Amino acid sequence: MRWKCTCSYDGSNYAGWQKQQGQLSVQQVIEEVLEKLFKEPALIQGSGRTDAGVHAYEQVFHFDREWRHGGESLVKALHALLPKSIRVESAVPVGDDFHSRFSAVSKRYVYRLKLGEADPFQWPYCWPVPALLDLNLLHEAMRKLVGKHDFAAFAANRGNGLEYESTVRHITEAKVSQEWEFVDLSFRADGFMYKMVRSLAGTVVNVGLGRLSLEEVDGLLESKTRTPLVQAAPAKGLYLAKVFYS
Repeated sequence: MRWKCTCSYDGSNYAGWQKQQGQLSVQQVIEEVLEKLFKEPALIQGSGRTDAGVHAYEQVFHFDREWRHGGESLVKALHALLPKSIRVESAVPVGDDFHSRFSAVSKRYVYRLKLGEADPFQWPYCWPVPALLDLNLLHEAMRKLVGKHDFAAFAANRGNGLEYESTVRHITEAKVSQEWEFVDLSFRADGFMYKMVRSLAGTVVNVGLGRLSLEEVDGLLESKTRTPLVQAAPAKGLYLAKVFYS
């Protein structure tokens, strides 16, 4: 029996989603809880990685185990063992052909900015930027990212010697929304590369602060080469918001 689960987590104290030797990850914690619940190891497959310090509203994972008590009962059982920083929102049985990663058609990430100083309760979950940020320039910079482009200039090297088969991605949504002193940058695409969203966020913020021009954004897209002009925003403001399936 295959289970599709959605979970949210505060990534502040984790080394990201994926298991890593000698570091605490979200995947590791969930697998340890599942092992306690089922009395045997249970490997989970996530929809993708999130980096150290990145949060999630809706990460998706699947695993294969027999459970005859229904999804609601499974969620309650997991919550009894999981730390409060990780919550499983839903668990539904799916066919064996479902794969949390390979069945996904797109993802949405949200990057949260705070205009001005952040208090101690806001600080772990946003990037404080000067309140003089020009939101009109921010909108213009975001619009330039929509469409199918080679985003090589906005991808970072993972350091594992592996190269991307392609650095072309299709961004179908790049929006700016504001609620009081918080500004959210929303990106939806068919895929994202390592530090791509943080690099995009850092770039458009620099445009909004007058440190980069709109023409320089065009130049970065055309160059297909990462340069010091591209600065990644801090991980703590980034959220995996939703994973979409056909």
